[in-house]
Amino acid sequence: MSILLPLGALAALSRPPQPPLGVTGLRVEYLTDPHPLGIDAAPPRLSWRITSTERNTVQAAYQLQVARSATDLAQRENLLWDSGRIASDASVFVDYAGPPLESRTSYFWRVRVWDASGRASAWSATGAWETGLLQPADWTAAWIGTAPPPGTADSLPSPSPLLRRAFRVSGTVRSARLYATSLGLYEVYLNGQRVGDLLFTPGWTSYHRRLQYQTYDVTSLLRPGDNAVGAMLGDGWYRGHLGFFGRRNLYGRRLALRLQLEIRYRDGRTERIVSDPQWKTIPGPVLASDIYGGETYDARQEHPGWAAAPYDDHDWAAVAPLDPPAAALVAPESPPVRRVRALRPVAIRRAPSGETVFDLGQNFTGWARLAVRGPAGTVVTLRYAEVLDRDGNLYTANLRRARQTDRYTLKGEGEERYEPHFTFHGFRYVGATGLPAPADTGTVTGIAVSSDLAPTGSLETSDSLLNRLQQNIVWGQRSNFLDVPTDCPQRDERLGWTGDAQVFARTAAFNMDVAGFFSKWLADLAADQDPSGSLPWVIPNPLGGDSTRFAGTAGWGDATVIVPWTVYLAYGDRRLLERQYPSMRAWVEYERRRAGADLIWRPGWQFGDWLAFHSDDPSYPGATTGTDLIATAFLAHSADLLARAAAALARDADAARYTELFRAVRAAFDREFVSAAGRVGENTQTAYALALAFDLLPDSLVPEAAERLAADIRARDVHLTTGFLGTPHLLPVLSATGHTGLAYELLTQRSYPSWLYPISRGATTMWERWDGIRPDSSFEDPGMNSFNHYAFGAVGDWMYRIIGGIDGDSRAPGYRHSRIAPQPGAGLARARASLETFYGTLTSAWQRDGQRFVLDVTVPPNTSAEVTLSETQVQRVGEGGRALNGDPGVRDVRQIGRDVVVTVGSGNYEFTVSRAP
Repeated sequence: MSILLPLGALAALSRPPQPPLGVTGLRVEYLTDPHPLGIDAAPPRLSWRITSTERNTVQAAYQLQVARSATDLAQRENLLWDSGRIASDASVFVDYAGPPLESRTSYFWRVRVWDASGRASAWSATGAWETGLLQPADWTAAWIGTAPPPGTADSLPSPSPLLRRAFRVSGTVRSARLYATSLGLYEVYLNGQRVGDLLFTPGWTSYHRRLQYQTYDVTSLLRPGDNAVGAMLGDGWYRGHLGFFGRRNLYGRRLALRLQLEIRYRDGRTERIVSDPQWKTIPGPVLASDIYGGETYDARQEHPGWAAAPYDDHDWAAVAPLDPPAAALVAPESPPVRRVRALRPVAIRRAPSGETVFDLGQNFTGWARLAVRGPAGTVVTLRYAEVLDRDGNLYTANLRRARQTDRYTLKGEGEERYEPHFTFHGFRYVGATGLPAPADTGTVTGIAVSSDLAPTGSLETSDSLLNRLQQNIVWGQRSNFLDVPTDCPQRDERLGWTGDAQVFARTAAFNMDVAGFFSKWLADLAADQDPSGSLPWVIPNPLGGDSTRFAGTAGWGDATVIVPWTVYLAYGDRRLLERQYPSMRAWVEYERRRAGADLIWRPGWQFGDWLAFHSDDPSYPGATTGTDLIATAFLAHSADLLARAAAALARDADAARYTELFRAVRAAFDREFVSAAGRVGENTQTAYALALAFDLLPDSLVPEAAERLAADIRARDVHLTTGFLGTPHLLPVLSATGHTGLAYELLTQRSYPSWLYPISRGATTMWERWDGIRPDSSFEDPGMNSFNHYAFGAVGDWMYRIIGGIDGDSRAPGYRHSRIAPQPGAGLARARASLETFYGTLTSAWQRDGQRFVLDVTVPPNTSAEVTLSETQVQRVGEGGRALNGDPGVRDVRQIGRDVVVTVGSGNYEFTVSRAP
């Protein structure tokens, strides 16, 4: 007799048994293997994930070993550091505690762990990291560039210079590293090949104080004998047009390169090729390049072989030295900008303007890759736009001064492919003129670029519109997280607006791994902070001004408190919180001084609830919430978060001080803005949302205030009226006060103003305004009408927590302890949310199945979770086909009011709730 097994069962039988306890996912700082280069953290922190086939797995101890070679590590010889068995449950951000690290050195490491029963895992696979240039003296390269034109005091748009130097390799190369940075942007070439795939290097930082450098492994690009290294420089953020005043040269006037190539031979010799007066330069084929304006490229001006050897550079000019900038050179913390996706046109049409318009089907950040054949001298012009006007032409009025135009002149040698080098655009549509042949789907390819942040969160429901909304939020984040968290990628702005970043930070941390991204940006925030404690509107800050001009605004400056605290909750990074604490404290003290003796912050410019809805109904006061109310609310909120941060850092005196400040501001807020009947301020949705979210009301008035908020929403036919500051808190407040059903009604509202209205107008990203395109198909004010702006995407936080059911616990940050509590609504039949935490994958997936509600939960090893099953009783809840009691993974079961709360350790669980008929 034969027995037929399912294919899945056969596959399971063929797999070797999984060890019950293992270690994987090695990480150094925020970076994962393989072999991250250029680490300069002192000391670096090591993290790992535990794998286990059993429930309730908890690490009881670990052992770390570090050596200078993988061989030494495997043979346990010449270990640099052996921690021995450390009794600890820490598996994230564990400090390296061996001898001081040396520059330009590789370190190899591994870890093993013990669980609570004393069982040891095998050693992990070998991980590695390599230090960068840790001391200023490690740099021997000079700063070089082109000589400024005589008699000029300013730079003008000009060709991107090429710089090169020839050298010889005199032996067998064991390893080679190239360290590079620039004033402006750079691309490096070695023997004719572009080094690496990083874009917009060295990145945008507070250039006067911090300048990043990159480290590249170029061992495979060298060859015996003659070699050449070259670089092309671009204006970028450093000296190109930047900001909305039409200015350039905001950081400097001269482009420069600093490059150091270090070669280690097998015979033990070391050779160093550096930027110095021996280099030569010539203008390149990039005739003009600007972040806002686009790029002009003449392929006839190329210099074939310019970065290779041999090459005749006798007609190239000598480079000119530059004085070193004052900025400190630092290694990157954030993943670099890269090409992240290619998009083919979904439609090609002829516009009334005469342009050939390519529809890429998605609004995004990047450029068009052009593939053409034609006669030399043919000029192809590419213009970019997010939407089309009523006639089908590119709509570009909302770009303001930004031209978003690339021009390519053909050299006439077969098929030519072109991508710009030092610019990016925000667009869905590309309009082309000058094409030498009819267009097809291969003529233009959309290249999406972004900081290469690992996706961590996913959320899917039974509602296709909500799924589209989630996709729009993610595309908005991907589009605007380009080295800094920008407001928009298309018009003459593209700045790191602090207000936008703080409202979206929590959603951002669900969607992607933003730990390193925000850590890098927060370092620039602290660097650009005024000595008074005031914060600029944008970081990095090219706007200039003192503590009161383009700075010091509530809800924007509060990013210096809100974002570090959010990152701490999401990742448990205590060192980041410690590093940012002086900046956080300085801002709260600045706010306190601005508020004065009565603790009501009245004077000075405020954005208020930016871009809130204003009704045309004269009987309704609109959505104007007083800026004094908003500013005072944020003073209280930042004081509260600062007190929590101080407590987390064991700064007990500060924790007490700022807790008292929070209470005092809350009392002042109540005296000034809250009536005895629970009316708050101007009776707007934002007034109630902030007061309730920031815990500014007496407990006795919370129900009344929540009812007033709900009544206003219903009176508006279930529409919101909130702007940038009120919107992130609107649905969370409704859910926290027993109005989750109304929150779902708001979320699924399809008419203007709502989250789903832009989707009905074809939106594929989040809009800056609720009515960027009005119901009559007209456009909002072109002076401020971005169609790729992530602020209103902050609703993603509520979607993950309420629909998906995933949330963290501030008492155990970084999802060491999680809360799983989905609250189904809006007729949804199912939803699934997952989050890649530093400990592993956390999932919550639920579905309604007739009279049953089924919740599948996965809790990573070395963590725990509190699972809430609402509106039921313990006797109606089962797990894995059994009663709740008796399983080692289930630690505690409680009936709390109308909910069942189950505390579980790690593992996979299937909870089933049988509903009463």
